[in-house]
Amino acid sequence: MAFWQDIPSFELADKDVEILNSAKQYHERLLSLIESAKSRIYITALYLQDDDAGREVLSALHKASIANPSLDINVLVDFHRAQRGLIGAAKSEGNAALYCDELEKHHSNVKVFGVPVKGKELFGVLHLKGIVIDDVLLYSGASINNVYMNVGEKYRLDRYFILKQSGLADSFCRFTDDYLLSSDAVPRIDIRPIPKYNEIKVAQRQLMKELRSGRYDITSDNSDTDLNVRPFLGFGRRANKLNRLIKTLFDTTEKELLLYTPYFNFPAPLLRSLRRLLKQGKEITIVVGDKTANDFYIPPEQPFSKIGALPYLYETILFKFLKSNRKYIQSGLLKVHLWKHESNSFHLKGVSKDGTMHLLSGHNLNPRAWGLDIENGILIEDKNSTLSDILNKEKQDILEHCQLLSSHEDLEPAIEYPQPVRKLLGQAKRVKVDFIIKRFI
Repeated sequence: MAFWQDIPSFELADKDVEILNSAKQYHERLLSLIESAKSRIYITALYLQDDDAGREVLSALHKASIANPSLDINVLVDFHRAQRGLIGAAKSEGNAALYCDELEKHHSNVKVFGVPVKGKELFGVLHLKGIVIDDVLLYSGASINNVYMNVGEKYRLDRYFILKQSGLADSFCRFTDDYLLSSDAVPRIDIRPIPKYNEIKVAQRQLMKELRSGRYDITSDNSDTDLNVRPFLGFGRRANKLNRLIKTLFDTTEKELLLYTPYFNFPAPLLRSLRRLLKQGKEITIVVGDKTANDFYIPPEQPFSKIGALPYLYETILFKFLKSNRKYIQSGLLKVHLWKHESNSFHLKGVSKDGTMHLLSGHNLNPRAWGLDIENGILIEDKNSTLSDILNKEKQDILEHCQLLSSHEDLEPAIEYPQPVRKLLGQAKRVKVDFIIKRFI
């Protein structure tokens, strides 16, 4: 018996599950839910950006609060990410300046908090996902900015699930209240002066200790219905329940495993599981973004920055994986789809096994998510495949912009990469730091 079957679950009805198929729909639905909110709005995301989309959402929150002062509105973002500009930009107050200025302007009950996962952003960030509005959970890997919400010409594709389950929504809010909002390590970052990290360092260490053994409270009598959902928390390399869940989904696959990941860099335990599944004759489908659909990609005609080498590094890892597993590609057991649509980007994550177990998560299935960031996920168990129609439609919409790879030769060879990229990757390999870099990406 899989370990998750010992954990209570929340019963779902198929009519209470909806999948949006575009960033524009996500944008429109989020604003609609905010406008109609009656009791609570809890937003947890890596960031809410100071751009058109971010300002629109924050303004909508303040407007909703002023219209209904009893509305409980809490926005949680990463503490460090909120206080820096974009990569390569000049030093600034970051997005926190927007939060402070908007609160001074509106004087509403909107509250924005910063969660410091580590002492520096490089070593771990707040990667929890989920927006609760009243009794609805909008679950996506997307953050809030122009590209995630398709404000302008470009979009970053994600997955967008709407679950109408009051117990699940309560569980997300209780976790936020009990672990995060109650901690001295999680300060308001919409009121100046914003505390420095050193001022909350002791409380931050205590919070991280608590989160390593933390969990979502599931107050439910339901344990074994045909369609149900369970939330999971993951933090740290040891006793990480979300990692354990992902590994178990891999290892208990009986027929087929479907994976969505934006960054091709599986942790070693998952890579071993994939190889074992292929040897056992199980079908594996992986949908991954093309290097040009990576959010770090810099077109050759633009000035090069070191961060722009990352998409090429991911592609070299994919190249090696395809080459070493070419016999399974030829036999049809391994299918790798490369997503590319004009100049848009790809940010999908998720695991589905045997058409009955579906993990929605912000987890990138990479070493960073495996051991550094704090992550969550929700596992939908669908014993009778009642959600198969909407899940298959989601999959087909995604595959519409994919190329099915026939071999590693379908990828651009490293020798043809732009000269600055080849130089940087070569230097990293010569001084043997490439394996260290892979642990942080």
